[in-house]
Amino acid sequence: MLNVDDKVPFTEHLEELRHRLVVCFVAVAIGFAACYAFKERLFNFLAAPLIDAMQAGEKLVFTGLPEAFFTYLKIAFLAGCVLASPVLIYQFWMFVAPGLYRKERRILAPIVALSILFFLGGGVFGYLVVFPLGFQFFLGFATETIRPLPAMQEYLSFATKLLIAFGLAFELPLVITFMARLGLVSAAFLKKNRRYAILIFFILAAILTPPDVISQVLMAIPLMLLYELSIVGARVFGRKPLDAPDPKP
Repeated sequence: MLNVDDKVPFTEHLEELRHRLVVCFVAVAIGFAACYAFKERLFNFLAAPLIDAMQAGEKLVFTGLPEAFFTYLKIAFLAGCVLASPVLIYQFWMFVAPGLYRKERRILAPIVALSILFFLGGGVFGYLVVFPLGFQFFLGFATETIRPLPAMQEYLSFATKLLIAFGLAFELPLVITFMARLGLVSAAFLKKNRRYAILIFFILAAILTPPDVISQVLMAIPLMLLYELSIVGARVFGRKPLDAPDPKP
């Protein structure tokens, strides 16, 4: 670590932060420009689960003149952020890492990598499993006199929120394992309070997912499985209790 005399002035930290923010902005701008060229394909990919669940001949609509344009802008921006995410993560790490101890870097680096993988896993689960079943449920309310007309902007907002919700939900094992590492929880505590955790999972699923039983169950079940994985993580990586002192004679 640096000595007191070798400390970097605060203005240099600000200059470095400005430089890295500029790099992140340029990376997102390049990603946005690249993704906007494929905006229709990106939206069709995101809307594929809904389109597959719709009847033949049914299509998404836009109810306002600029709606399609702004929807394509939003999806290009979101995809551009995903495309630029390696640069964003690298810039964040290079700004934070010099201020950490070597031991802290060894712990934080795998946590950042695993958090990204778990988040992507949650998004993939939501897209491949929850979307098809949930959309079939919603479209099942259609009758001979009532036909669904899903709008582009509403679908993009709905799908984005649901993907983010599942991505964050899949971070549960990392959060609990990190808490166990800090000594805040233990494997025994998690086992003892499993029933309350299950109740909380169903409540969170009811809040984060659409108001249908299928989506709620499809989120609650993975959360329960991830909770069991968290118990294993707390047992393996949790802080070990200190040896009890010898009793006095």
